[in-house]
Amino acid sequence: MSTGDAAGLLEGELGSEGRAPSDLVTEDVWLAFLRFGRRRFAVADAPDADGLLFQYGTYAFDGPPTFTLDLTRQFEICDGDGDHDHYVQVHCELGYGIVPALEALGSFDSWFFHDAGDDLDEWARGLTERADWRRIRGLRPAGIRVYQEQV
Repeated sequence: MSTGDAAGLLEGELGSEGRAPSDLVTEDVWLAFLRFGRRRFAVADAPDADGLLFQYGTYAFDGPPTFTLDLTRQFEICDGDGDHDHYVQVHCELGYGIVPALEALGSFDSWFFHDAGDDLDEWARGLTERADWRRIRGLRPAGIRVYQEQV
């Protein structure tokens, strides 16, 4: 698959259960992201060319501070000579507003890379066994935003 189709494929996974995004809880979005993360794309032949990022924290990107869980897939894009040119990132941002219990979690991030010898299911299991996951898994985000950017 082409990385140009990635954001649309992620949106398709979010809607695959036939539910509106406003009906999804954090765990529903996470499971959709993992289904998306298992799909393979045409990327450079390098161990870090296709990665998944799980990160959260309280940020004020486009307005007042809000606790945000950002599930990101990053693809390395190479030029005609096979050298690194840029990255494409597909984000699924879940915003929760100001929730003191979530703000108290601070910030956290964890990467997984296909073809680096790690197991996707083990990475996901490690994240969902964390105490912070138990706090956020059943929450309904105030908003979900999917977008793709070049970095």
